Amino acid sequence: MSSVRVPVLLLMVCLSPYLIQAKSKWSNSQSDYSKESQPNVIFILTDDQGYRDVGYHGSLFDTPIIDKLAAEGVKLENYYVQPICSPTRSQLMTGRYQIRYGLQHAVLNPYAPACLPTDEVTLAQKMKEAGYSTHMIGKWHLGFYEEACLPNNRGFDTYLGLLVGGGYHFIHSFPTTQHYDFHRDFSPAIEYNGTYSTHVFTDEAIDIINNQDEDTPFFMYLSYQAPHSPLEVPERYKDPYRSIFNDEDRLIYAAMVSCLDEGIGNITAALKAKGIYDNTVIIFSSDNGGPEGEGDAGNNWPLRGLKNSMFEGGIRVLGFVHSPLLSDNVKGSVSNELIHVSDWFPTIVEGIAGYNTNGTKPLDGVNQWKSIRGGTCSPRFEILHNIDPLTTVPGGGRDWVIEMSPFDVTINAAIRYRDWKLVTGDDGKTGWYAPPDTGIESIDGPPTTEQVVWLYNVKKDPTEMNDLSDEHPEVVKFLLTKLQKYYLDSTPVYFPAQQRGQADPCLNGNNCIWGPWTPVQT
Repeated sequence: MSSVRVPVLLLMVCLSPYLIQAKSKWSNSQSDYSKESQPNVIFILTDDQGYRDVGYHGSLFDTPIIDKLAAEGVKLENYYVQPICSPTRSQLMTGRYQIRYGLQHAVLNPYAPACLPTDEVTLAQKMKEAGYSTHMIGKWHLGFYEEACLPNNRGFDTYLGLLVGGGYHFIHSFPTTQHYDFHRDFSPAIEYNGTYSTHVFTDEAIDIINNQDEDTPFFMYLSYQAPHSPLEVPERYKDPYRSIFNDEDRLIYAAMVSCLDEGIGNITAALKAKGIYDNTVIIFSSDNGGPEGEGDAGNNWPLRGLKNSMFEGGIRVLGFVHSPLLSDNVKGSVSNELIHVSDWFPTIVEGIAGYNTNGTKPLDGVNQWKSIRGGTCSPRFEILHNIDPLTTVPGGGRDWVIEMSPFDVTINAAIRYRDWKLVTGDDGKTGWYAPPDTGIESIDGPPTTEQVVWLYNVKKDPTEMNDLSDEHPEVVKFLLTKLQKYYLDSTPVYFPAQQRGQADPCLNGNNCIWGPWTPVQT
């Protein structure tokens, strides 16, 4: 532990999480289920869906299925992911912070020879080891430059989806209409060209459910592409919104979310028709906060910020767990316990599947199943949101922070400790962006470029309106010391240069279809 004295303010909390976490470090907590009754698990990840962008958070979006599933389950209202796509997905798959394997900067670029390191044990590998069939549907975005990086070689029995981070929803190409990106297992899936991706993914999930061997539990990672840009959706989903939204982007975005909602309803109906709904756990999450700007229409109101931001709007997202297996006392409840995307690895493997995490590298995630299923305290009280040494802002002003800091505060980083959150390497200009349909005016962030360190009590101030760094320098130093320790323990950033001649499928002989390629050795 740091030699810095822990501020008294930080200790005035329930101590039970310490006891739970200490136990979890030394033993693999087992589920209440026998091997014969292992629950099926469906993890639904939406892409760029904002915190506001669901009916139960006050949006005008029509999401009756999502609202119902959340209302009958446990809504996770203190739930965090990463501020952008690939890092969230890598932490879901590994249960480890991205600083552990060099992916702490930006997203994986399709032209660069990088992927989730192949020596990392994935969630799918552990679930397969636990006796599950494993299926991935949708967006991968964890690299594909060599075959070892592909989903089928990372623990998934079946795969249907896109390897790159974006693309057109009907023709499945990125970044141009020539570059095709839709695959079934190791082969191009040209037959889906022209079919809307949300429909394809939903139908695939239903087919897997219908054909599932009832004696074998399944783990399904359903990684929808929607509502990520480009904003596209079949016309019939737009019609109900034409009298609601004047902003065309917001209208299409809302329609994309409604299409998602319909798909999730069809999947739930398939579980019930198959007779396996009662033994299935459905987990729902967005991958990061909603983006805004030209060609984007997500919204995170009333949270501050947006996708790619360390403020709450970038990292605090929609999440819930729905299952008949939840305790009666938590069904229909809201959990304000601290949960992070890295927690799903041990929660699913240990808590739900009743297996173990032996053979993995040290996990940053903790098993949250008892907290979620039974309403007990979360074993987590700290989250490293990230440290990205390749993203910096100029230092300046407030010399007392720079002089006392053991950490380079020009580096973009953020850490949460109980109710406190510290952000560094940010000029603070990020604001609060109101939905265009509310008539509420958005609020700009402070105009200052001097301050680069910000402290908030997120429990009392979830919208991050009141910076408390000047009032609590002892908390600032305590958290900066923690950041420095994480930084010293981190792996150097791996962000190799693009190799377009080798990677571009229209140049490397792959018939304009994205797939593995041979990088130039450097």
